[in-house]
Amino acid sequence: MSVRVLIVDDQALVRVGFRMIIEAREDLEVVGEAGDGEQALRLAAQTRPDVVLMDVRMPGTDGLTATARLTAGPDAPRVIMLTTYDLDESLYAALRAGASGFLLKDVRPGDLVEAIRVVARGEALLAPTATRRLLDRFVAADLNPPGADARLDRLTGREREVLELLARGESNAEIAARMTVTEATVKTHVSAILRKLDVRDRVQAVVLAYDLGVVRPRPSS
Repeated sequence: MSVRVLIVDDQALVRVGFRMIIEAREDLEVVGEAGDGEQALRLAAQTRPDVVLMDVRMPGTDGLTATARLTAGPDAPRVIMLTTYDLDESLYAALRAGASGFLLKDVRPGDLVEAIRVVARGEALLAPTATRRLLDRFVAADLNPPGADARLDRLTGREREVLELLARGESNAEIAARMTVTEATVKTHVSAILRKLDVRDRVQAVVLAYDLGVVRPRPSS
């Protein structure tokens, strides 16, 4: 089955360009285009996309609001935020709203296609170190104290350790080496963490770890 994609951007030329790239692939299908967040919500309800390419800044209902509403329900689509600027200050809010990653609008065609495929498989788009840098830069100062959320009590000590290492930007291989276990064991722990914390991917787990004070932003240099 092909991956169903909804394109949301207030610039028609951007939408046309992305459509041409996506529809050139047999395993991808564009099911609609929207020029603002409200139209995106209506089309998403009608077309049931697997992945939504969502512009951050649009008139009316912006991408952040639309993403939060899209990802709040059951069987929510995966959202990739589109931005003009790397490390846009809106991107942390986008991740908190439920986005699974972000792309610059000048992304190369092959990278766009691969990003859609990655997110459709249920994986996170951001590299671990990029996630950490983004959160370190933009995370809010008024975080909860560690352990302030009952969801953390669902984790075993080992899972809590893995969550902390995830939030510090370490890959599965690095975590495995540090804990002297196999990567398969780390993947098992990560799957359990996602299930117990009720988050969709490791990016959302890292965002939650910051929100709950499991880890703290690094001081600005």
